Amino acid sequence: MEPTHLTSKLQPSYQILIFSMENPLRCFIAMLMVLLISVGHFQLIVAQSRCDPVEISWCLQSFVSNMPPSRECCRKYKGQEGCLCRERGDPTFGGYLGLPGARRVASQCGVTYPNCN
Repeated sequence: MEPTHLTSKLQPSYQILIFSMENPLRCFIAMLMVLLISVGHFQLIVAQSRCDPVEISWCLQSFVSNMPPSRECCRKYKGQEGCLCRERGDPTFGGYLGLPGARRVASQCGVTYPNCN
């Protein structure tokens, strides 16, 4: 085998290596973007997996009366803050989230009540 054949067979791999070595900043930025997108997606999945409409039941008495919410109610309500729009569709407890008392309790507990579309 002639040396020119060996060189031509190795050349494409060598070019890829040179390309990636010439632009380490581009490679780093691309890898960083993929990592950030993955982390954001993972956080969304984790947040949605914590959604539990039963947690809202700790606040039902405050929703339907003028009773101030308990500490446990506020703790549970805050834990479901990111899930409130999703939980409004729950057939068991979702109807309570539409009551004016749910907004009042949210305010008293420091929960941002979302504007669900």
